[in-house]
Amino acid sequence: MNNVQKNIQHIRNFSSPLGVRGNLSKHNIITPIADSDEFFIVNPLHKSADIISEEEFRQLQKGIDPGGEFASRSYLIDEASEKKAFKLAYLDFTEEREKDETQLFFVPNYSCNFACSYCYQEGYNPVQKVVNNDVVDAFFNYITTEFAGRRKYITVFGGEPLLPGENQRAMLTHFITRANEAKLDLAFVTNGYTLAGYVDLLKTASIREIQVTLDGTQEVHDGRRYLKGKQPTFDKIVEGIDACLEAGLNINLRMVIDKENIENLAGLSRFAIDRGWTTSPYFKTQIGRNYELHFCNSTPEKLFDRATLYQHLYELLKIHPHIAEFYKPAFSIAKYIAENEALPAPLFDSCPACKTEWAFDFTGTIYSCTATVGNKGDELGTFYPEITKNESAIDSWQNRDITTIEKCKTCDVALACGGGCASVAKNKFGHPNNPDCRPVKELLSLGAAYYLNR
Repeated sequence: MNNVQKNIQHIRNFSSPLGVRGNLSKHNIITPIADSDEFFIVNPLHKSADIISEEEFRQLQKGIDPGGEFASRSYLIDEASEKKAFKLAYLDFTEEREKDETQLFFVPNYSCNFACSYCYQEGYNPVQKVVNNDVVDAFFNYITTEFAGRRKYITVFGGEPLLPGENQRAMLTHFITRANEAKLDLAFVTNGYTLAGYVDLLKTASIREIQVTLDGTQEVHDGRRYLKGKQPTFDKIVEGIDACLEAGLNINLRMVIDKENIENLAGLSRFAIDRGWTTSPYFKTQIGRNYELHFCNSTPEKLFDRATLYQHLYELLKIHPHIAEFYKPAFSIAKYIAENEALPAPLFDSCPACKTEWAFDFTGTIYSCTATVGNKGDELGTFYPEITKNESAIDSWQNRDITTIEKCKTCDVALACGGGCASVAKNKFGHPNNPDCRPVKELLSLGAAYYLNR
């Protein structure tokens, strides 16, 4: 094998086709590397990753281990030892998760001043009710008691939480006051249209980040994300981003991608670079994939599946390398390996719902996560006007991981996938204890080519 990074070894120059035979690890993930005749092998349990030749791949599949290199990297294993390693890694994972910070989402309203062409909430019938301070106080009282001793922060979500108007500003002022009293950081997810006018208020809080969406350069964005009267929004959002960066407020810029706007990623990247955003210490980005959730998207033909989206991103990066200054795709765990010269801990569960993520709304209702909040049938209890809990429903989310999902138990990519999104699984199969399979091998193939094999 060739060196990927200095701490990731590679087997090479086998001296004999013969050698020790062993059992293949159940957790070997092997995929051809895009645009190459080599293969990428990753073992999340044993934290090994290597690039191997086609000959080495054939020998490994036969369990042949000249010189013992495959065994030293734990691609060939003793089954009893691997079962023990799996159990120990699982214990480590659950113990570490207990120490993880909890993200608490609060939705002050489901109403929005935008009428985006692809809004995932378009199938909902939002409650027309104004949040009052009693609900806000009940929320803070609940989380202070329920999550006592846990590290936590709050993300204010919507709808659109930064709606214009004195009533909304007064509510948010009270919300920030309560957060400051509780010494809790806040994050906001906003469409950004009124952001500039809220900077003075946001500066009174301990702001973790503000997530704002731009779907491309001006013409493309304004053709997708517009006000209810179809008025453009790009300039106002850019003004808000500039104001936040100038004020030292962290911006997480999100681009929601589908087949309509993916080619404009290069243009938005250039816009952000030229505006100086990408050199700001307060600026980062993410890509959101437009997809169906509880309701069918009105234009499903425009949607990407995950593998196809990342194939397009890979091709765009080759043509427009400056995109990487704006956004670098994770390609599963390939980016992590390249940047850290090591593997992440095995992922026994990728769904934080009811574990390190909870969602609450202004009606006093408790949900598992942002993918279920406001969706009828996904309620887990109430925090106002009284506290109630559906313990069996909560258990169905909390007890889900790759050790309980039947398909995951025999899946070679499970420790890199983690079972996917429980909400998507519940929507598809009727219960969260099902898989939402991720195209791990396809993503690693692209990631190895982009990050490790150049």
